[in-house]
Amino acid sequence: MAAARRACEGPATGPRVLVIGASGFLGAHVRDRACVAGMDVVTAGRSELPDSRAHCRVDLSTEDPARLAATLAAMDPDVVVNCAGSTTADVGTLAAVNVTGTSALVRAMRMTGRLMRLVHLGSAAEYGPSEPGTAVAESAPARPASVYGATKLAATRLVELGRATGLDAVVLRVFNPVGPGSPDTVLPGRVVAELRRALTSGTDARLGPLDAVRDFVDARDVADAVIAAVRAPTLAAAVINVGSGVGVPVRTLVKDLVAISGYDGPVHEDSGGSPRSAALSWQQADIGRGRRDLGWRPRHDLRTSLADLWEDCRAPDPR
Repeated sequence: MAAARRACEGPATGPRVLVIGASGFLGAHVRDRACVAGMDVVTAGRSELPDSRAHCRVDLSTEDPARLAATLAAMDPDVVVNCAGSTTADVGTLAAVNVTGTSALVRAMRMTGRLMRLVHLGSAAEYGPSEPGTAVAESAPARPASVYGATKLAATRLVELGRATGLDAVVLRVFNPVGPGSPDTVLPGRVVAELRRALTSGTDARLGPLDAVRDFVDARDVADAVIAAVRAPTLAAAVINVGSGVGVPVRTLVKDLVAISGYDGPVHEDSGGSPRSAALSWQQADIGRGRRDLGWRPRHDLRTSLADLWEDCRAPDPR
């Protein structure tokens, strides 16, 4: 990722893209991919970002829409990519960050009176349970099984309301992201953290139940989908799935990471699982709309994503 960041230092010939939440897992990948694509990348978020060419401290969950509109007008982006969000927090924080924050952004973009596109990152958790063996399409009913999923669905509805009033916007509904930089708040990052702990301490690895099936998509492919949405001449649909299109047993992911890590001890399934996904036994995306509307398809296989994640976690971050 450091090499991609260096590409930002060259001249920008593409549209100006404001990445909100650029210091986060997916936001960092989006920023890097946009830089490589030659776009004029500026950033915003709750944290400082010293290596950003132009950065504004913004907390969408507490920001006044009128003041945010003034900030957007000053930064003058062609496209706003909203990667900000919360995955693990109490109900109040989830609602403030995922719902109130999205509401403020949508309102602010409408208040500017300028032509700006919004690319908002949603979540597969919005769908809730799906039928085993089937790929869920965007037309499937949304029945979130967690507070997190409910707040992300509410954010999607706010973006859809924005579209109804003239906002050029799309929600990219991201399935289970994996790859370099995965935090331990998502499953692959948790597995890596536990394997590293077991290797360091010489004790057994302990994880939650591994019976579920998930659609794992490389974070770099997610970023490429964002770039495709930025470049698309029109956005015909309000929601587009971003996944691999393949359902993979979680146990398979763990076995692959065990092999990559060199850990040779037992893996116990007696730890607590994620409250966001405990009720979901199967998730697989239908990614046909992304191919048709954006000309996008995933390029990284899961084994490569996991190997790159493990390697990324082995050494200090060069950034």
